[in-house]
Amino acid sequence: MKKKKSGKTPYKNKHTQLAEGVLDVTRAGIGYVVVENQEKDIFIRPQDFNHALHGDRVRVRITRHNPRTNKMEGEVAEIIERKQTEFIGRIELNNGFGFFIPDKAKGTPDMYIPGDKTNGAKNGDRVVVKITSWDKKDKSPKGEVVSILNASDENDMAMKEILLDAGFSLEFEDDALEQAARIPDIIPLQEINRRRDMRDTLTFTIDPIDAKDFDDALSLREIKNGLYEIGVHIADVSHYVEPDTVLDTNAYNRATSVYLPDRVLPMLPEHISNYLCSLRPNEDKLTFSAIFQITTRGEIKNTWLGRTVIHSNHRFTYEDAQEVIEKGTGSYVKEILLLNNLAQKFRKKRFEKGAINFSSQEVRFKLDENGKPVGIIVKESKESHQLIEEFMLLANKAVAEHVSKVKIDKHPLPFPYRVHDQPDEEKLLPFVSFAKKFGHKFDVKTPESIARSFNAMLSEVQGKPEQHVLEQLGIRTMAKALYTQDNIGHYGLGFENYCHFTSPIRRYPDVLVHRILQQVLDGNPKPDKKMNKKCFHCSERERAAMEAERAANKYKQVEYMQNYLGEEFEGIISGVASFGFWVETIEQKCEGLVSVNNLLDYDDFRLVEEDYCLVGRRSGKKFRMGDKIRIKVIAANLGKRQLDYEWVIQAEEENKKPAKKSDGKRKK
Repeated sequence: MKKKKSGKTPYKNKHTQLAEGVLDVTRAGIGYVVVENQEKDIFIRPQDFNHALHGDRVRVRITRHNPRTNKMEGEVAEIIERKQTEFIGRIELNNGFGFFIPDKAKGTPDMYIPGDKTNGAKNGDRVVVKITSWDKKDKSPKGEVVSILNASDENDMAMKEILLDAGFSLEFEDDALEQAARIPDIIPLQEINRRRDMRDTLTFTIDPIDAKDFDDALSLREIKNGLYEIGVHIADVSHYVEPDTVLDTNAYNRATSVYLPDRVLPMLPEHISNYLCSLRPNEDKLTFSAIFQITTRGEIKNTWLGRTVIHSNHRFTYEDAQEVIEKGTGSYVKEILLLNNLAQKFRKKRFEKGAINFSSQEVRFKLDENGKPVGIIVKESKESHQLIEEFMLLANKAVAEHVSKVKIDKHPLPFPYRVHDQPDEEKLLPFVSFAKKFGHKFDVKTPESIARSFNAMLSEVQGKPEQHVLEQLGIRTMAKALYTQDNIGHYGLGFENYCHFTSPIRRYPDVLVHRILQQVLDGNPKPDKKMNKKCFHCSERERAAMEAERAANKYKQVEYMQNYLGEEFEGIISGVASFGFWVETIEQKCEGLVSVNNLLDYDDFRLVEEDYCLVGRRSGKKFRMGDKIRIKVIAANLGKRQLDYEWVIQAEEENKKPAKKSDGKRKK
């Protein structure tokens, strides 16, 4: 396997000595700008932040190279994009105006709150404050109170803090809400006449039981014996959200909906996401569709793309559809079974062509009316999920293939492709070596042979002790999928062309795809020179949303395990580091850290990276990823979102415990 070249150019401009990157402020208040493709970060003193805050994307002027530390030093020349403009903290009122003191440090300044911007807050209230302006000459910004928090609701404050830390606004701008509210509910006849009318075709949705925004539906009708017309219908958000409006700007800034255990922060106002665009049963809805003529053998004979109007006849939950598949009875059983049969054919064909079959297991908390976790729900991908997944993949691929053929002045039309790079050799080879210890051989000569090796391994490990560790490490070995106009294909799916078309209610790239596709269908594509910037922003917001979701899930894990302090559980080692190892409990799926400090009474442990394990110097005892282990819950810190576990030494291990080395001193 040849090592890939990144093809990326550094941000640094040699003529102006400017660099672009993200400001990382330490707890001590010192700053570093992390520049892509530059080995060393740029050191920034607090007095040179020039109003930049932690997480902001900035342009830095490099001022000197410090020969003593061998570091570049600089100052912020420009704030390109703020990560966060809203903060949680406490307000102090004095003579009709207020001062806001943020909860967290990392260089976040106090704020001056004018008297008419306190929004009814009382002295000492916990509030969310938004920066409204920050003059160059002022040390602190001006702000306004966005909302007053209920100090007794710790869960609500924690979830809001997680969202704000990730750079998501908690509320839509008033103008955006007003614009959404003004959109008429009734579809004009003139608009229906411009579209392909599918209202007489059997159509239904399949979604999670708690879903409110149904953004995709399937339709089915038989054309002739053995040939069916199957439609993938997607909510036509781009009809309602026009470019460069305040509604569009709010959606772009978020770029994604964020799903926390007890709430959803939507990308679009509820009037659009849950009402106007949601493909609810027994209602006419505007959609953007990919309609296929497919044989019962899964052969696609024709594809049509365009705007439609539909009328959903039925709403299935995944559980409803799964019951029809398993029992062979129920509503629209013939149609569900036909679609499922086709989906399984598509799925099998994908894996034969090089897609990688990583299994997915979703863990959610069952919450009480106050948002407290009272149980664990483990959701696995079943055939009803795969049915929807395969038809969504089919539509996404068809749209990307259609647009990929369009050229403007012999150049590809700028378009937000969803891409996934091949595995990086530096990450892959250690994993291949580790997998070999379990008897799994990898052929790394070509990307195709690597994919085949992954699938063979994933099939062979089903039900074996090493399944969890090899699946998790395999996923970490993979590159991260992202949005870009540079179409390098999607390695994990095995597609040369792929995009996101099927979830415009919750993903902004899908809105961009709809707009560009319509331009192409109209024969008037308009190249967007800012496409890569938009792709970068959407990828960054997607990562931020995932981090927020992980942080919120971790909070719930800690909150849940507070009920089990001092109790023992079986777990699986899920990660290792020089300072300890992480264990995920088998029953609760809650991950905590066993510190090496808690192992000192047994042995002195050192990290062996290539084996993903900690090894005792005297005993040879190993703690390796994937090993089953018994632990005790010893601490659950909600503020730090941290669980601490202790290794429970079994009797047989106690007998093997090595004697400590003498320190050389004679006993008196």
